[in-house]
Amino acid sequence: MREQQQRTIGDGLWLGVRAVVYAGVGGAALVAIATVASVLGPMVALDLYTPAVAAWWTVFTAITVQGVPFLLLGTVVSAAIGAFVPERVFTRLLPRNPALAVPVAGAAGVVLPGCECASVPVAGSLMRRGVAPAAALAFLLSAPAINPVVLVATSIAFPGQPEMVLGRLVASLATAVVMGWLWVRFGRERWLRPPRRSEPSGLTGPRAFAAGLQHDFLHAGGFLVVGAAAAATFNIAVPRSVLELFTDSPWLSVLLLAALAVVLCVCSEADAFVAASLTGFSPTARLAFMVVGPMVDLKLIALQAGTFGRAFAVRFSAVTWVVAVASSVVVGWWLL
Repeated sequence: MREQQQRTIGDGLWLGVRAVVYAGVGGAALVAIATVASVLGPMVALDLYTPAVAAWWTVFTAITVQGVPFLLLGTVVSAAIGAFVPERVFTRLLPRNPALAVPVAGAAGVVLPGCECASVPVAGSLMRRGVAPAAALAFLLSAPAINPVVLVATSIAFPGQPEMVLGRLVASLATAVVMGWLWVRFGRERWLRPPRRSEPSGLTGPRAFAAGLQHDFLHAGGFLVVGAAAAATFNIAVPRSVLELFTDSPWLSVLLLAALAVVLCVCSEADAFVAASLTGFSPTARLAFMVVGPMVDLKLIALQAGTFGRAFAVRFSAVTWVVAVASSVVVGWWLL
């Protein structure tokens, strides 16, 4: 019996070390690829006599290299919470009154971070364990938007602008709480399909941590690269005359970046660097990009439809987008 326990502990330590090594190697590989690309890209651009290509590589590399460390840290924290934090903790901390549970669940996103992809299954698991749907939905929206990793990344992306960090925190938390209260008042049981119980994976402890870290880092890393490429293309390919139609109008610029956040699907740990690169837009418009992205994008809509049903996903995503834009405008007018 003692030998079996020692073997289990040894296996756990080995898996933990291997997970950390894989994460470090993976992060270093992404940085190396981005660095090599930043060197070769301008050289290719010069050979092709296309300065725009060199500019594209510069923007793409800057976003990727800045975002990778925070993406890695965010996925490590998310995997650790999924593997080591019991889900019963949520049910014990939340009040039984749904209206009171909503702000508590929303504020829990500050100390219990997770990426937006992981927040959907976590919310479904909370509902299965008796948490009020309104509170679970508030946590679903707040966790990927206001966790410490995201806020620190935002402060790095916008140096010397603490109001941008505060604005993101206030606008995102307000959106999550308002959506929870709206569900308490207007939500219908027939709109929300009870989440199906997933089959147990058989992984616990360090094994679950390693599997979660590998999945989250590779999944979110792909979206970071795609988002950086899309942002670089947007900065270079879209004519300045077209952008002036939106940048000259505060309302149109906010709506454009809010819609762009839905399409780009950038991970919340890295979207601040994409927003910071959109220098032609107002601070309020870039705030809307960071508030909408972690709450409403194409991959999240698909995940919500698969977990809670299409009727829920359509209604919830549409209303969340409107509330997030409104919160961004109000907070931007107040702080920025």
